[in-house]
Amino acid sequence: MNIATQYKDTFIAKSDVKAHDLDHKRKISFNIDRYNEAVVRGKQQFANLDAARKQAKNIKWKAIEHLDTHLEMFEKNFTEQGGKVIWAEDADEVLNAILAICRSKNTRLVVKSKSMVTEELHLNEFLEKNEIESIETDLGEYIQQLDGEPPYHIVTPAMHKSKEDIAALFHDKLGVPSNLSPSELTLIAREKLRAKYTEAEVGITGGNFLIADTGGVCITENEGNGRLTTAFPATHIAIVGIEKVLPSVNDLALFWPLLATFGTGQPLTVYNTLITGPRQGGETDGPRDMYVILLDNGRTNLLRREVRESMYCIRCGSCLNACPVYKNIGGHAYGTTYSGPIGSVISPHLNDMEDYGHLSYASSLCGNCTEVCPVKINIHEMLLENRHIYVEEKYGGIKEKMAWRMFRHGVMHRQLMNTASGKIKNFVFEKAFRTAWGDRRVSLEFPPKSFNQLWKERNRKK
Repeated sequence: MNIATQYKDTFIAKSDVKAHDLDHKRKISFNIDRYNEAVVRGKQQFANLDAARKQAKNIKWKAIEHLDTHLEMFEKNFTEQGGKVIWAEDADEVLNAILAICRSKNTRLVVKSKSMVTEELHLNEFLEKNEIESIETDLGEYIQQLDGEPPYHIVTPAMHKSKEDIAALFHDKLGVPSNLSPSELTLIAREKLRAKYTEAEVGITGGNFLIADTGGVCITENEGNGRLTTAFPATHIAIVGIEKVLPSVNDLALFWPLLATFGTGQPLTVYNTLITGPRQGGETDGPRDMYVILLDNGRTNLLRREVRESMYCIRCGSCLNACPVYKNIGGHAYGTTYSGPIGSVISPHLNDMEDYGHLSYASSLCGNCTEVCPVKINIHEMLLENRHIYVEEKYGGIKEKMAWRMFRHGVMHRQLMNTASGKIKNFVFEKAFRTAWGDRRVSLEFPPKSFNQLWKERNRKK
């Protein structure tokens, strides 16, 4: 069995377990229902939501079509303010650059704000191997780090955990009483984390947007941990995917409310920070050194494909909350950093089509993901495009290919379909399609006669 087959089989096995885990579905339904209620209220701030979404899509189109120009403009403006820019083609280049910076600063402790791109790089594990402690400061990420799990959701890392689950985890890992309330648990986490900010030599963040015309990195969050991560340590490293660029600071007036509304249902996220470089003369806080690492790591593969529109994504997570598949199998079943519909589009290109192309089939193609996307990405159409690429590059498998050939030949020849009895059809189905049909469905039994045959007999009697 090759690696690609293992990934696919693991995905199917995990999906099967989670889809029939009623407690898991209860927790997810509870959290997503609360999200949906908040989003309805948040959308009311827009006088013309459809026009806002169209404008956002046009801005992202401009940003991606002139990506090289905007990234160079960002670098120029950021470096003029004392910052340093590192271009990284893949994960190894990023990790080596971070390690070199940390060693030059004699770093023992790193504090991190929430960042999916650092999950993409498996940064915490890398730093730990190099004897550098890395602490997640976002509450959801901290919970997941304590439990040894990756984030479950792009925006809500611990969405699959109930307050009872978190209380039990804190009791097990931190030795606190097992019956604490959510407020008490939050205070425990705050007490544990606050001291880390002043002890850490380096703070690491992601970035929600890069602003080309001002050379700024935008960080959007609800807890204030991002600001503490960037303010206290002497060195700040921001790792940002190259697709996060926006042409102008004026674009934030549209993108900040869109991200907040579609991400959490808020009119505006609590903390929105624009950082344009290290501490300047006369300023009393902020890092002495600031680095921005511009990460490719497969993103230019998206530019070369018909799915380049996926680079417009602002990582709000709304397509995950709308997807009937995600709501049944959850985030961890995908086996990738980015889950849900948008994750199924981009993961095969960020990683490897052979290993992750099967994720594009984890969709009903209902189009709800496209309907809820704040920048109108045609997600369900790109899932279809990925399926086409997967087959064209011959990753579909010989059994599936032969099955569809037989099906195509059969439906194009009515006489052949009528000639085959129900027993023959049942035999062919069992041999060719049974695995895809699944063990939990009632066995499919074809009738002795087709509808076409029954219709002809009925008309003859008339």
